[in-house]
Amino acid sequence: MNKVAIITGGAAGIGRATVLRFLRDGHSVAIWDVQTERGLALEAECRAQGLPARFFQVNTADYAAVLEAARQTAEAFGRIDILINNAGITRDATLKKMTPEQWEQVIGVNLTGVFNCTKAVYPYLEARGWGRIITAASVVGLYGNFGQTNYAATKAGVIGMTKVWAREFGRKGITANAVAPGFIRTEMVDVLPDSVVQTMQEKAPVGRLGTVEEVAAVYAFLASEEAGFINGATISVDGGLTL
Repeated sequence: MNKVAIITGGAAGIGRATVLRFLRDGHSVAIWDVQTERGLALEAECRAQGLPARFFQVNTADYAAVLEAARQTAEAFGRIDILINNAGITRDATLKKMTPEQWEQVIGVNLTGVFNCTKAVYPYLEARGWGRIITAASVVGLYGNFGQTNYAATKAGVIGMTKVWAREFGRKGITANAVAPGFIRTEMVDVLPDSVVQTMQEKAPVGRLGTVEEVAAVYAFLASEEAGFINGATISVDGGLTL
């Protein structure tokens, strides 16, 4: 059944793959991102194929902007059914070297941004008595990682928020789950030295990096009717990295 999905950080990487997967599954998609040029290009690419996608330039760390984007999305598509909290950034440094600005930037997008989007979109889901809220966590939020105090804090935080929302929203027909990717081949990984990529591959029992399409597929399943009894879960997509 056609649903209307918001995908934050939808202009590139895992978000872009998720936009394309949801459109292929027959949904309508609102692409939320700060990258205007890439977002508009993706919208044009989708519309050229007759696919119902629309780009909205929005900084998820800005609650007023998120409220307005939610209003515009509901106006454009008639409703909202699914929220994929995928937007995220990194500003890595050891605690000794991490600046307050680096801390605040990551908290603003990865944690406050998820709060903003969920709070703004929830009333639309509640009004329909059905909804899916799926948030990008990370294996870093489960197990930590050197040099990522800010990032690990946000990803552990969204896992905690997801559990709270599962309890608060479940009786409203709305589920909340998180997805925790491991090493995924993205543009950031593609610019790393081959030796670093090789080490990343060797750490996973499957012996390779994940693909953005594999993460998108888990988002798609959790957004489906078939996943209606999965609530409050964090699903690792990491090739067995954390076993």
